[in-house]
Amino acid sequence: MQGASSEQNVKAGSSEPVQEKKSSSSVGLRWLTAAIAIPIVMLFVWFGGWAAFAATLLVVVLGILELHAMLLHAGYRPMIWISFGLCVLFLISAMFPMQRLPILDIGLGVFLPLSFAWMFFRRQKLEGALVNWALTLAVAIYLGWPMSYFLLIRGYEIGIVRFTGSHPGVFLPPAVWWLLVTLLGVWGFDASAFFAGRYFGRHKLAPTISPAKTWEGVLGGMVLSIIAALVLTVVPLGVPWYLAIALGFLIGVAGTMGDLAESLIKRQTHVKDSGQIMPGHGGMLDRVDSLLFAVIVVYFFSLFFMNYH
Repeated sequence: MQGASSEQNVKAGSSEPVQEKKSSSSVGLRWLTAAIAIPIVMLFVWFGGWAAFAATLLVVVLGILELHAMLLHAGYRPMIWISFGLCVLFLISAMFPMQRLPILDIGLGVFLPLSFAWMFFRRQKLEGALVNWALTLAVAIYLGWPMSYFLLIRGYEIGIVRFTGSHPGVFLPPAVWWLLVTLLGVWGFDASAFFAGRYFGRHKLAPTISPAKTWEGVLGGMVLSIIAALVLTVVPLGVPWYLAIALGFLIGVAGTMGDLAESLIKRQTHVKDSGQIMPGHGGMLDRVDSLLFAVIVVYFFSLFFMNYH
């Protein structure tokens, strides 16, 4: 008996280094994926316009597929093509900001009856049909609508590189700076929150939704989101330092809410990750969840600043 007990203790003790090694390997994989993905994202940020539209559309397609699979796993059957069509409508309307309202008016006016017509001819039981219809629209609003704000912020003007003249260098339009503060603010928040929560986390933020998240992690994440806002807006855009701090704080709050929102969806659909397309990060939704709410904050902040500055 003592030998068996000793063997169990040895196994329990030896499992801790194994778990620690797996955790370190996961962190390394996250950094490797980020090192590959971030330059690609920055390339599309640089060009903007229809290049940014293509990148955003790819994110939306992958996100819809992940959401659809998650909802199917939970027993729901949303109409994926209607969700996709609405997302494309939101993205296209953002590419034509002057005609955005009539595009949305006409598009939504078409999709509303079309979604019911599609549901009438689906081979499914009547029970739960209304829930599936609501989820069809919810998928597009949750994913496609926020992603359209990236295109509204970015626009068409590309950066300029000057190798000659009196002032050589790289010149970025204001739209790029607003997009950079969105991306780097959220990425900085996520990275800082991850390590702050891992080493200092004691108090749970929302244990029933995401048990791993802590208040210490959120506070640690705020540090980098505020620094990113200060660095990327005060000098390049002329934003007063106190407004930059407020923006960094709001990005952190919005990023946290976006993260928790996706965690709630995963809880409700009984999945651990939205997918496996990004090693160390999970699915596409796992990577963009915080951005979905943060980009809305930055968009309206930029409108406020440009209109009242």
